[in-house]
Amino acid sequence: MSDRESDGMTGMRQTAAPGPPDLPLLRTFLAVHRAGSFTGAARLLGLSQPTVTAQIRSLERQLGRELFERRARGVVPVPYADTLASRVGAPLDALAAVTGDDASDTPPEPGPVQLAGPAELLCVRALPALAPLVAEGVRLRVTPGLTDQLLDELRAGHHDLVIATTRPRGRALSAAPLMDEEFVLVAAPDTAARAGGAPAVAADGPAALDALPLVTYAEDLPVARRYWRHVFGRRLGRTAAVTVPDLRGVLAVVRAGTGFTVLPRYLCAEELASGALVLLADPEDPPINTGYLVRRPGASANPHVERVSELLLRAGRGW
Repeated sequence: MSDRESDGMTGMRQTAAPGPPDLPLLRTFLAVHRAGSFTGAARLLGLSQPTVTAQIRSLERQLGRELFERRARGVVPVPYADTLASRVGAPLDALAAVTGDDASDTPPEPGPVQLAGPAELLCVRALPALAPLVAEGVRLRVTPGLTDQLLDELRAGHHDLVIATTRPRGRALSAAPLMDEEFVLVAAPDTAARAGGAPAVAADGPAALDALPLVTYAEDLPVARRYWRHVFGRRLGRTAAVTVPDLRGVLAVVRAGTGFTVLPRYLCAEELASGALVLLADPEDPPINTGYLVRRPGASANPHVERVSELLLRAGRGW
């Protein structure tokens, strides 16, 4: 059953609650608020989706008011639900930390940490930084992908942590700045020479690059378009000669002399240092994009999630 198919309880009569809400219902409410859907909350709680739906209905009856607006892709909390979540979140997290999810004397072995983000950033920065934790027994399950899709999956409980290229909207997710990416306009030396190199670009602007093929990772040229607006103050009016849906592939193509591109500096730092690539422009104010480490609010039942998060945030300050 989808969230949209569940009972919307529209027009619920406002009646006084007979007493304080049941603790299990509040836990379920908080999970739904953080996950953004009944289905995602069910995964987080280890319950069925109909059970979560029934518990939210019960809590809404106790409170005498609707808590969520049911939509095609999940639920949206009403203002009262946001207020309730802010009041009960910290106490419920603290209680969970004290009681734990398992009443036995021997806690279960922590499961793998589900980490997601851009493939290039994961492979070049994040995973090498996490090597010490892996040596200490932390297990990782890594999913590459685009930010919007990965954040939707995080809300649904599929990931523990997501490295995002944009800050998520709303209160369902918690985001901490991780790193700043500086973008650079680069080409192989022989390719750059065909256009007159950086002096020609400084003198003639982007028109100096008209004869060179553009290499990007997507047809809509998101990185290159932003660079053009920020550095040259104009719209990029051309199509790509080559698209490769992985910036490491873009780097390889450009290094081979195919054309020019815009890349994060961290990804091509070695090539710039060795001379395998050269800058076609060196603006005083280069375009910068902030990356974020995103998670669901509250303490995770897996202590290794916190260890991975802390190490990534420390490492990110030096990236």
